[in-house]
This record gives sequence, C-alpha cells and structure tokens, in this order.
Amino acid sequence: MTVAKKVNIVFMISTLRVQVDFKSKENFGENFKSPWHGVWRGLLLKFDSMADDLAISDVARAFGLRTSAIRYYEQIGILPRPLRKNGQRRYERNVLLQLAVVQRAREVGFTLEEIRELFFGFQPGTAPPERWHKLSERKITELRQQMKRLKIMEALLKRMENCDCDALEECGERLLRGSSGEVASMKLRARHILGVFPFRSVC
Repeated sequence: MTVAKKVNIVFMISTLRVQVDFKSKENFGENFKSPWHGVWRGLLLKFDSMADDLAISDVARAFGLRTSAIRYYEQIGILPRPLRKNGQRRYERNVLLQLAVVQRAREVGFTLEEIRELFFGFQPGTAPPERWHKLSERKITELRQQMKRLKIMEALLKRMENCDCDALEECGERLLRGSSGEVASMKLRARHILGVFPFRSVC
C-alpha cells in the first residue's frame, strides 16, 4: 500500500470519527461512548509496533471478529485479497486501517453494499469528506424515515395493548370496519409516513 493510500485511509477514519462522535453527543449527550472507543485507542497505540506479516487470526482478533468475516470481506471486495505464504493468508498491517473504516461504518448503520460504495463508488481521487458527506446525508434521511415508521408502529401497538375484544374475530371485525374518526386520522398519518395503510383499522 502506498503512503498516499495509507494517509487517505487514516484521514477517512479520523473524519468519520469526528462526524459520528459529533452526532452521538448531539443525540445521547456528552457521556456517550462508542463501543469501539477502546478498540480504536488500543489499535492506534499498537499499530506502529505491529509487523507487516499478520495471520488472519491476528487481524480478526484485533476487532473481535471471526476469521470467516475477514474472508467474506475479501470475497465481496471490501478488503483486498492478501498474499499467501505456504498456503496461508498473510496481511500487511495497513489492512487494519481499512478494517477500522469498515467496522466504524457498520457501527453507524452502513450496509456492506454502502461500504463498498464508500471505497469504490466514487471517482478516483475523491476526498474522504466528500464520500462521507454523500453517504451520511443519505443514511440520515433513511434513519429519519425509519424513526417516523417506528412512531407509527408504537402508536398502533399502544392501541392494541388496550384491546377490549372478547375474541380475535371481534378484533378482525373492528380492524375491517375502522369507523372511528380517530382511527381514520391515524390511517391518514400512517399513509403519509409509510406510504401504505398498515391496517384498515386498529383494534
């Protein structure tokens, strides 16, 4: 791996860390701690002393992963295929930098396909901030839609929690009838947010 590529990956890690930590504090307060907080610190302290000849078990252990996860990341192209010595995978330590980006991206909700896009879905030379901005903006929009759906689901569950029907058939009759104004209002809200009617009515 070239020095330029190494610096690029390190900058991607630090950029994402700043973005995620800022959003995390905004949503959870100053005491929020990422579950990877200690991992990042420990790896950064050990990185310079690591040899450029790591076994797959060493790479997996550094992030608490199974070796099968490392092989899968290679299979789908997120991690480069390593050199082999005597038939065994051997890794340069820089793979830890790439894996750090992958794991932090997964932590904040990016799918593997989105992570592939982060690495390979932009024109060569595209700066990390531009990559993070585009993907993060899209993910935030997606998360806000999910939160709206969850609120509708919560409202429906609260109504069902107070069900006073004597039989499930009676529930079904009320669901199909849906005659109250309150239910109609909820249906309209659900249609606006979800794009569909989750139920004709609620029990």
